[in-house]
Amino acid sequence: MADLGDTKAAMHYYLRRNRDDLIWKLDGISEREARTPRTATGNNMLGVVKHCLNVEAAYFGPTFGREFPTPQELVPLTAFDDDPQADWYAYENETKDGLIDLYRRVGTFADETIDQLPLDAPGQVPWWQPGRQDVTLARTIMHVTSDVARHAGHLDIMREQHDGAIGWQRDSTGINDDYDWPAYVDKLRKLADQFD
Repeated sequence: MADLGDTKAAMHYYLRRNRDDLIWKLDGISEREARTPRTATGNNMLGVVKHCLNVEAAYFGPTFGREFPTPQELVPLTAFDDDPQADWYAYENETKDGLIDLYRRVGTFADETIDQLPLDAPGQVPWWQPGRQDVTLARTIMHVTSDVARHAGHLDIMREQHDGAIGWQRDSTGINDDYDWPAYVDKLRKLADQFD
């Protein structure tokens, strides 16, 4: 475990933890199930993973003058001109296992950036508005951790709706296994029904 008393180590720990928890949500899911749209806007489990890996590659790459070793595996910024959702779904030539492997390699790349630079290292986010592009490594870690955590929450909901699998971490679900969930849901419905 990281030395959570050290600010950089703690920030890095939480980013890695969120990344691992997000990937874990695809365990046991078939290729089709991973790609199936789960919301009215087409969110799907594999698309969330693809989006997050592209976010990490971009923020810990070009922002700090680094390039991912195999940039052709990532969604180029120009792709968004034709399809604003280009990083939110797996293409026909991409697989669940392939994107998970890519995310792990992107994670290693992002971790190298974090390990090599101090928290106050300057960076520039080229796709942000002019005048707001300057960042530090610390701000970037917080920004990306927040983004990945938010999307891990999306996967929590999508996975629970799919097959009832719950929990926020592989080794500690944070859920009481002995709880009577149907009774709890019924209680909440009755409470909600009291209101217009």
